[in-house]
Amino acid sequence: MRITSIKQSSLAAACALALCVLSGTAVAQQPDEKTIVTDTSGSPVKSSSGECVHSTFGPTPLWTMGCHPYLPAQMVQYVAPAAAPYYFVAAAAVTPAPAYEKVAFNTNIFFDSDRSALRQAGRDSLDEFVRKIQGLEAESITATGYSDRMGDDAVNQALSQKRVDSVKAYLVAKGIASHRVLTGAKGESRPSTFAGECKDANTVKNVACMQSDRHVYVEVSGTRIAKE
Repeated sequence: MRITSIKQSSLAAACALALCVLSGTAVAQQPDEKTIVTDTSGSPVKSSSGECVHSTFGPTPLWTMGCHPYLPAQMVQYVAPAAAPYYFVAAAAVTPAPAYEKVAFNTNIFFDSDRSALRQAGRDSLDEFVRKIQGLEAESITATGYSDRMGDDAVNQALSQKRVDSVKAYLVAKGIASHRVLTGAKGESRPSTFAGECKDANTVKNVACMQSDRHVYVEVSGTRIAKE
């Protein structure tokens, strides 16, 4: 009986030791992996399919170190999605269309009695006229000659033509194309004075009275770029 008791005690001790070894090596528990079965080196025991072997007790964790990728929570960084490239397209410069204006100019060139030569005042008036029409888009300039009622009608008609020819020649000399200056002669047919005026024939007073009849009227109209 004594020998049996010793054997039974030795067997119980061996069983207890084996259980302790199994508990310490076959199911080594780690703080974060309470249900992973590890070998003596601490490596996870995997099945033939490559999956970690879990013990039959305790919940299965969501991750297992050494079996699944693991990144400590404190090292997880947020990576913002790449922003779509922004392209700056410069707006094309818009050139405003030029604004045009309609204009009309005229001038009266006066002459001495029975003369067709330009006075200095007449040349000054034509110079100013040429300056004003710069940049003007116009087909033609109209110049019409006149005379007073003294003398013969035919002579006055010819005199009015000579006067308008003098004006055209001056404009052409200032750079106006000859074909743009249209001329006409009215003689004494269209006087500026009334029939009842200037009654004294061939007197100084009558010559002065009819001054407005001895002239060339120049006019032009057209469009040009408006000046600011």
